Amino acid sequence: MANHLYHGDLPDGLDLGPVVAIDCETMGLIPRRDRLCLIQMSSGDGDCHLVQVSLDIAPAPNLCRMLADPNVTKLFHYGRFDIAALFNAYGVLCQPVWCTKIASKLVRTFTERHGLKELLREMVGTDISKHQQQSDWGAPTLTAAQLDYAASDVLYLHKLKAELEGRLAREGRTALAQSCFDFLPTRAQLDLAGWADPDVFAH
Repeated sequence: MANHLYHGDLPDGLDLGPVVAIDCETMGLIPRRDRLCLIQMSSGDGDCHLVQVSLDIAPAPNLCRMLADPNVTKLFHYGRFDIAALFNAYGVLCQPVWCTKIASKLVRTFTERHGLKELLREMVGTDISKHQQQSDWGAPTLTAAQLDYAASDVLYLHKLKAELEGRLAREGRTALAQSCFDFLPTRAQLDLAGWADPDVFAH
């Protein structure tokens, strides 16, 4: 298990496979206001590839090519936020996507606890630390603790996806989940356009 840190873009020739787990660290929770600082990715092999984003959001052709590739599923936990952050920074809309938080809400209706830490503990048997969650991601040099924290948000998503797929099939909600995933990029665009609250679907 290793972290690979890059500056500005993924390296030429890096193939992360057909399903790439992705998470973002930003300066806050409003994508239009709070800049994107770090993007972490994993193919599910135990390694994490992290791209530190410059202040001026330099072009990242290799990263953007992967985000837009219709043959690569982008796997998120709470993809609504990350898709919006990536689209706001690079103008690339991630498709197709899969979201473990949406899947959890569709099959774990016995609880309101759908955070990644809770899901990994219950379904994968892994306990991750959230200690660095609110650290300064805009710092020019990130600490080893920050990188390890960022990596933990993507390293186990493939295993979590497999567990949730089984539950979706068991409950007969696979097609419903897929419809939600298909709409998620549009939901992210609505957020950026100003319809996060009120929601256009609200009464």
